[in-house]
Amino acid sequence: MKARMNHPAFVLPGTFDALQALSKTLENTGLPDSTVHLVHLRASQVNGCSFCVEMHTKEAVEAGESVERLFAVSAWRESLRFSDAERAALALTEAATRIADRPDAVSDEVWDTAADHYDEKQLAALIMQIATINVWNRINATIQQPAGVAPGE
Repeated sequence: MKARMNHPAFVLPGTFDALQALSKTLENTGLPDSTVHLVHLRASQVNGCSFCVEMHTKEAVEAGESVERLFAVSAWRESLRFSDAERAALALTEAATRIADRPDAVSDEVWDTAADHYDEKQLAALIMQIATINVWNRINATIQQPAGVAPGE
């Protein structure tokens, strides 16, 4: 399997650097790294981005995340492996990723639950993490970037 085209982030000058700069602003926000890994993985699963599912699973394992929790992300609602705060982040991830699936994209219930667990800076970081992974997922899904192959190879 081969991507349809060279990765747009490398085709357009400065695009990769801009996306990396955005990601850099999301460091040291108080949002736990483990939550970021879960959010990246869940959005990538929802969006069917195999490249990002593989990459973020590997990153999470390297950061010390348990394989059992990573296996459970796709069915997080039925798993006892996640804290209430992580569940709130995963619910917000799904709502913000599937915005066209319901008239009220992010319900007050989902929002209020997330706001109960995260302060304003953490919520801002969580929203930006969700938005950023969705950008990568949509690019990779559109060009059919295969897992196991780095963009540009």
